[in-house]
Amino acid sequence: MDTEAIRIRGLEKSFRNFKLGPLDLSVPKGAIYGLIGPNGAGKTTTIDLIMGMGAKDAGAIEVLGMDHIREEVAVKKQIGYASPDLLFNAWGKVKRLIGFVRAFYDDWDDAYCLELLERLNIGWNDRIATLSFGTRTKLGLVVALSHRPPLLLLDEPLAGLDAVSKQEIFTELLGAVQDEDRTVLISSHDLHDLERFTDHIGILHDGKLLLEGPTAELVDSFRTVDCTSPNGADPAHLEDIYVHKHEGNRWRLLVNTRGNALDRLSSLGMADLATAPVTLEELFVGLFKEG
Repeated sequence: MDTEAIRIRGLEKSFRNFKLGPLDLSVPKGAIYGLIGPNGAGKTTTIDLIMGMGAKDAGAIEVLGMDHIREEVAVKKQIGYASPDLLFNAWGKVKRLIGFVRAFYDDWDDAYCLELLERLNIGWNDRIATLSFGTRTKLGLVVALSHRPPLLLLDEPLAGLDAVSKQEIFTELLGAVQDEDRTVLISSHDLHDLERFTDHIGILHDGKLLLEGPTAELVDSFRTVDCTSPNGADPAHLEDIYVHKHEGNRWRLLVNTRGNALDRLSSLGMADLATAPVTLEELFVGLFKEG
């Protein structure tokens, strides 16, 4: 039995000033997988290529056991896709948009769609052009969820939303993934929410997968370390160690404790080592603070 909802191997895509990959990435079935990274790391490019928007230069992408290009129609019927870049104004009113999209899905759930519209305060006859940015984002989520797809691809679905709207969207997403066979791949900069919401995290940097794993295990494997260097030692060159702050002989470091980084700090002569756990946001900042 295939245990991966998305399987990416050797994926490459080159642009004028950026190259994605080679990228290997696996999203387990039933997982809520958060794809994070600095701006320009390749998150949207990865999601676009999964959706078949643009041609890859190399590699393979399988979605629910199907080749994403050779079986494109079947793949897209299994995906709910949402992004702030989706523009719906051409349909005029909400009901016209819903009527257009539902025709593509034999499994469209009319009752569920109306329920989502009501819960998210979107009117059936509302003019799309007059909706706020947050409401248009929620409308995109309604369109993505209403055929109850086994896979949700959400590219920055929380961008520009206020706290109330974010809570509403997370409530709907959590309800949608109660079925353990439904999978979510979500790209977002809202790291606090992703730490609570996801069970897997992948961190992209310069088009490469820097770190990947179960969210709790990944975050727990890092520690903030405050220490001193009485002998003037410089720990910045050590593997799995990222400099957060340096003043005189005092250092604040982000350390990956899966290896022997703490032992190497001690052997370098670093003293007064004090460790503390980190949040996903602190891990992210520590990894990329020095660029």
